[in-house]
Amino acid sequence: MYRLSRCGCFLATLSIIVLAVPCLKAQESASIKATATVLPAMRVMGIHDLMFETVIPGANKSVDKATIGRAGEFEITGQDSAEISIDLELPQYIYRDSTASMRISFNSTDASYDDGSGGGQSSPVGIFDPNGPTTLRLGDTGQMSIWIGGTVYPTITQTGGDYSADITLTASYTGN
Repeated sequence: MYRLSRCGCFLATLSIIVLAVPCLKAQESASIKATATVLPAMRVMGIHDLMFETVIPGANKSVDKATIGRAGEFEITGQDSAEISIDLELPQYIYRDSTASMRISFNSTDASYDDGSGGGQSSPVGIFDPNGPTTLRLGDTGQMSIWIGGTVYPTITQTGGDYSADITLTASYTGN
């Protein structure tokens, strides 16, 4: 038989105790939350068409952005004072049908906007170039109106009839 000395018994008992007691460590922990604020969906509405009305063949015709009742108009509603990017998709031609078209253009001062702090269409807050994206800020109430003018170029032999093409405004939050 195998005899254990007192020292051996002590070591064997100590080994059993050490193995039976789980490892104890000093522990500390903390938690945080993941949070996000989602801005309300932006709403863009076409309010009024850009109307050149009667056009005479061979005579260019312009509509100024400040001409109430003829300038094109959009309304944007979103988060109060949020920065937004505005991009206008502008046609190069307006069409009567697949066989007749008329050139249209928009110069660098053909668009204006008011965020509620200006005097509306006749005295807007600012002017911008409709030909490229621009960054603006919605008003304190989350509103903005945009107006656009342009020029059509009928030829001397322009086919009679009604012409049209879409002008599309896309607005998105920039995150700033």
